[in-house]
Amino acid sequence: MQLSDFDFDLPEGLIATRPARPRSSARLLVAEGDAIHDQVVTDLVTWLRPGDRLVLNDTRVIPARLGGVRGRSSAQGPVEARIEATLLEPTPEGHWMAMLKPLKKVREGEVIRFSPELSAELVAKKDGQGELKFNLTGDDFDRALAEAGAMPLPPYIAALRAPDEQDKDDYQTVWARNSGAVAAPTASLHFDAPLLEALAARGVEMTHVTLHVGAGTFLPVKVEDVTTHKMHAEWGEVTAEAAAEIAATREAGHRVIPVGTTALRLIESAARSGRIEPWRGETDIFIYPGFEFHVTDALMTNFHLPKSTLLMLVSALMGQDRVRRIYEHAVGTQYRFFSYGDASLLIP
Repeated sequence: MQLSDFDFDLPEGLIATRPARPRSSARLLVAEGDAIHDQVVTDLVTWLRPGDRLVLNDTRVIPARLGGVRGRSSAQGPVEARIEATLLEPTPEGHWMAMLKPLKKVREGEVIRFSPELSAELVAKKDGQGELKFNLTGDDFDRALAEAGAMPLPPYIAALRAPDEQDKDDYQTVWARNSGAVAAPTASLHFDAPLLEALAARGVEMTHVTLHVGAGTFLPVKVEDVTTHKMHAEWGEVTAEAAAEIAATREAGHRVIPVGTTALRLIESAARSGRIEPWRGETDIFIYPGFEFHVTDALMTNFHLPKSTLLMLVSALMGQDRVRRIYEHAVGTQYRFFSYGDASLLIP
């Protein structure tokens, strides 16, 4: 299975840099069997059945992109230099691993000031990243980060425009509650209160799980034999209540439909025994064609990058030839791609 098997031509003009407004007005491609239907997200109400269960990732994205200044004394006097930091994940010691630009210019022991309230010491350099010890913890850290930080937009959006205050709302799901992600579960960005109310009235059930999406979700696949690719680990939890709800839905003969690849990867991590079970920890599960799904009956997801692990995941669910035709249709009919783009409902 070669990386080139998952390539396709994508015009740059189809990369969405802002979401649809309202959220649920985005286009929705529904692929069921051999048929493709062009819909809008509000049409989910007609495609989902009473008793279906949506699995929603309730992670909350932190404003992880920071601009700071590091100071240093020299023979000519104090010298300051700008440093960019993108927080990646917390360490067991309560520090943060971060991408620093330029990393080589910062010395261990130096302090970077991000705002009058927020600063951090570089305590170590590891594997091309910096380990930062912040001056604040807990709620104080969260408040200072909210003031100083910007949303960590994906590279393919950040290359086209800078993040702004609007992204703090746009790049967050309406049900976000557990802070820790540095990327959004983007299929979930299409939901708003009226859509959730309509789905509930339809009899669609909902279960919340947590997977803190890491920057590794954007890492390119660098090996030609995709089966040798190593996924970045991400922390997640399926509670006993969530596992019981998902199991009950399957036992009743209804469908379990994760919203987004992050929710799918998490529930399949929790179901490697063949049955969904409570689960907590880090997962580096890699889903590509040939994978055996144990709890996923369909998937709502956005349109993904060429040669990405996410495209491999949807190919595992739908089949490579089927996904190729779906993406040809999406490009040909001008669907908007990636995090702020349109959505698909994939029903094997």
